[in-house]
Amino acid sequence: MHQFRTHTCASLTIKDVGKIARLSGWINRKRDHGNLLFIDLRDQFGITQCVIDTSSDIFKIIDDARPETVMCVTGKVLQRSSETINNKLSTGEIEVNIESVEVLSPADLLPIQVYGKNDYPEDLRLKYRYLDLRRDSMRENIILRSKVISSIRQRMIDAGFMEFQTPILTASSPEGARDFLVPSRLNPGKFYALPQAPQIFKQLVMVSGFDKYFQIAPCFRDEDGRADRSPGEFYQLDLEMAFVEQEDVFNAVEPVIGGVFSEFSKDFKIDKNKWPRIPYAEAMLNYGTDKPDLRNPLLIRDVTDSFSGSSFSLFSKNIDNGSIVRAIPAPNSSELPRSFFDKLNDWVREEGLGGLGYIIFDKDSNAKGPIAKHLDKDRLEKIKINLNLSPGDSVFFVCEKKQIAEKFSGMVRDKVCNELGLLESKTFRFCWVIDYPMFEQDVVTGHIDFSHNPFSMPQGGLEALNSLDPLTILAHQYDIVCNGIELCSGAIRNHRRDIMIKAFEIAGYDEKTIKDRFGGLFEAFRYGAPPHGGAAPGIDRIVMLLAGTPNIREVTLFPMNNQAQDLMMQAPNDVSDKHLKELALKLDIKDIK
Repeated sequence: MHQFRTHTCASLTIKDVGKIARLSGWINRKRDHGNLLFIDLRDQFGITQCVIDTSSDIFKIIDDARPETVMCVTGKVLQRSSETINNKLSTGEIEVNIESVEVLSPADLLPIQVYGKNDYPEDLRLKYRYLDLRRDSMRENIILRSKVISSIRQRMIDAGFMEFQTPILTASSPEGARDFLVPSRLNPGKFYALPQAPQIFKQLVMVSGFDKYFQIAPCFRDEDGRADRSPGEFYQLDLEMAFVEQEDVFNAVEPVIGGVFSEFSKDFKIDKNKWPRIPYAEAMLNYGTDKPDLRNPLLIRDVTDSFSGSSFSLFSKNIDNGSIVRAIPAPNSSELPRSFFDKLNDWVREEGLGGLGYIIFDKDSNAKGPIAKHLDKDRLEKIKINLNLSPGDSVFFVCEKKQIAEKFSGMVRDKVCNELGLLESKTFRFCWVIDYPMFEQDVVTGHIDFSHNPFSMPQGGLEALNSLDPLTILAHQYDIVCNGIELCSGAIRNHRRDIMIKAFEIAGYDEKTIKDRFGGLFEAFRYGAPPHGGAAPGIDRIVMLLAGTPNIREVTLFPMNNQAQDLMMQAPNDVSDKHLKELALKLDIKDIK
């Protein structure tokens, strides 16, 4: 007989009654029934109920063992009586009568309980993560993550992609976040950087003549954590393809991501059609965000014309000074109490907006509210047509400068949807957001810089860079959004030195800067680079959505907290003076706040 187990704690069934079985696992819980003591023995696979009589010579060993003690038990498999069958367990028809026991590892008093559904502070859960991971929900999330990654990997291989691993120690590059730097002992005073993404390397893979590349890539960014973003490190499905247009990338990615969601989404509905392609400008107009949640049926509309020159001076004067007016419909809300409208107005003020105007169209289509009396019939009718309003609907208004109006109209759209219970449930709604601006302008300094990835191909190529206003140039750049969560960024890449030089020149970088910071890629483009493009869906966010949790730390094995601290391993920590000397480093932190 095997030293530790003949079966897992999920494998014994009614067919095994009468056999001698050996199980190893953790004591999930104990139940004293007078002359009998029951323990639920747990491993990764499940639970088996084990029983021992108080008269047994080994009873005291089991009685003294605390929850989470690891033990090995051997005994005969017995059939449970009909009234004690537990249909929630795969082993619920049997139990093991303990004949011998070995305590493999005793457990002390637990800082957090494994059995049950107790809530604990996150810092406690992260410090004792190995206990937290024994709990059902966490174990299921991590197993789901493993299965999702395996499925993605197989789908990519089946689609003709080859898996390569790119370097972890590399050069610093401006990807949009701070680098993690690693001092070099062999090159004193110089530093490696951990890759924010394998961006340059995967482009070099294409330059090297490979056609389809992927990897499940670790990425490192020194940025603040939040619910949907881990501080420090995360994983993405990194992929790149040669000789492709934008639609080729879409056609390669959709079956992989859509297939994974179909495989693991249980009873959620997933649209089998091609995902909508939504231009960035359209997304900002209709949804107030470039991460639209398509489960929300409400569409924002621009109604600046309906207020321009009107007697509603609060809006018309702001319009004269460059503001716009965005309108958000609220279907079937005209008969809701006044408190509904007041509550939304109070909410936007708490969020930093001056207020939220509204008009109510009653069941007879009469316009009511403080704004309605300032608009003539034609203006009111134009608003109704623009928003496709029906009798009984209301409409809210945001009047601000464009960037602020977009932000708040998107927030109001979500708030109204939630307040009215309009959000589509149990569904995953995907879309591609496309046609991002290539450049953006700092509103304070006027400086023009890249709005997203500097390695994207501008639409119109070199001619557009030479002849158009930079702020009107769009990039062959795209995101995948699912239920309002950005899952992926990608682009058709620039593969030409002349376009690279001009694009960086517009953003204020000379050719020497390009050579200094991107010398490997810039040099490689001299020797023939194919048109190429790719994407990088985030593994953590995919699993987060499939697990139905809003916090990415719930699907990460050993995450850091929001301050980028590993409470379990006590990292980051101090290093010795000897170690610093080896690296030619000296600490000077007195002025750092």
